[in-house]
Amino acid sequence: MAVASKNIPAPDRVRVSRALLSVSDKTGLVDLARELVALGVELVSTGGTAKAIAEAGLKVKDVSDLTGFPEIMDGRVKTLHPSVHGGLLAIRDDAEHRAAMEAHGIGPIDLAIINLYPFEEVRRAGGDYAATVENIDIGGPAMLRASAKNHAYVTIVTDPADYGRLVETLKENGGETGYRFRQELAAKAYARTASYDAAISGWFAEALEIEAPASRAFGGRLESVMRYGENPHQKAAFYVDGDARPGVATARQLQGKQLSYNNINDTDAAFELVGEFAPQAGAAVAIIKHANPCGVGTGGTLKDAYLKAVECDPVSAFGGIVALNGLLDAEAAEEIVKTFTEVIIAPEASQDAIALVAAKKNLRLLVTGGLPDPHAAGLAFKSVAGGMLVQSRDNGVVDDLNLKVVTKRAPSDAEMADLRFAFRVAKHVKSNAIVYARDGATVGIGAGQMSRVDSSRIAVRKALDAAEAAGWAEPKTKGSVVASDAFFPFADGLIAAIEAGATAVIQPGGSMRDDEVIAAADAHGIAMVFTGMRHFRH
Repeated sequence: MAVASKNIPAPDRVRVSRALLSVSDKTGLVDLARELVALGVELVSTGGTAKAIAEAGLKVKDVSDLTGFPEIMDGRVKTLHPSVHGGLLAIRDDAEHRAAMEAHGIGPIDLAIINLYPFEEVRRAGGDYAATVENIDIGGPAMLRASAKNHAYVTIVTDPADYGRLVETLKENGGETGYRFRQELAAKAYARTASYDAAISGWFAEALEIEAPASRAFGGRLESVMRYGENPHQKAAFYVDGDARPGVATARQLQGKQLSYNNINDTDAAFELVGEFAPQAGAAVAIIKHANPCGVGTGGTLKDAYLKAVECDPVSAFGGIVALNGLLDAEAAEEIVKTFTEVIIAPEASQDAIALVAAKKNLRLLVTGGLPDPHAAGLAFKSVAGGMLVQSRDNGVVDDLNLKVVTKRAPSDAEMADLRFAFRVAKHVKSNAIVYARDGATVGIGAGQMSRVDSSRIAVRKALDAAEAAGWAEPKTKGSVVASDAFFPFADGLIAAIEAGATAVIQPGGSMRDDEVIAAADAHGIAMVFTGMRHFRH
């Protein structure tokens, strides 16, 4: 049942006379406490926070002195008391509330400095079940929400990054805070508790293997605000959820201008693709444009792999995102900067490579410290009108599949290596996806078409254009293999690949017309392998 409003207007200015401090992250705590004391603010605190303030030689009252009740149950119960929550929730201009405060000896709390137990950090570190549960904060969120609800009278600060702004506001306004300031901090407090609860509920679903919980929440912390979104008329911001998976969200940007919305989207696509290639198996480079690969290459060195990737579609490589599966060295960097590139992302970069890239001041260089694990579980989600689609990450890897040769001719060892390579790439191409590959490199990619035949034709056209640009006698689709992200529903898609010069095919299989497609392959003497796994990507 809704609670009726007393419609008491919020005051613009509220003097801060008493502050409650209870923080897990003690960054900047002592400096803040010192500034508050200098402004004449009485400090009340809990446990380790009170100890840190007292050790700095500052006067602080323990919360147990306020409540008249000691901390119990290993600190689980310390602030859950009317003297705390009454001081936070009381409407100061309400006669009944004032009378209740006087009757029960409850003093107002004007400022709350609260941050929460490090649940997200413990989860990321892989803490055991009991340790993770113990880091679920109860009193902290309760005080955050109480303070934020009563922002008409209480200033709530949950982020150490706001300490400086708080002190500046108090000094400029004679120890008072303004209503708009309190509103903004209240909104930030509720966003924090929402994100915190999302992390907890997500962990429970994961720990208990609940695939579809009754309610699903996702939270994130603002990382950056973009100039615009996918298009200039759209507004956008980037939020990170604390997942330690190496990628654009965890990377260090060594140089270059701010990443745009499209940069982040494309860089994520590029690095997830190149993560399919273990560095111990050789160098790999992926070039991405509009979230689709326009070239992927492997080789003895990253320079070799990059040159093979560029050959696939040199026109589209212009203005692309380059992802590498190993340390960016000077040889590779020197080659990459010859073509206009938006972003380079790699696990690490040598000092010589960094110096070479620095000559291109707008080129962003990101290092991640590692590669994403293609086998790792996770969630992927997208918004739809009125809701959200959530699914598990596509962590199917071709090397783990039971490949089945379905034609009379089996692929050669060289063909099989290229088939595996092509299927890895096809997993990261928008559907319908067709990937031609030869000698560990893509030689034609068709993406995002409504017809699989059209995707094949586009891939062949790209290969013809690349051959013409390079002056080759014939396109590299001659003698190549081809991968399809889903089954060929008719033999026409396969015939298009055969006409382009493909000698072997890898596809999931499962069509009602598989027999017809296999017969067409046998009639042309090509090898075909079924994976049993589809990789639609929309």
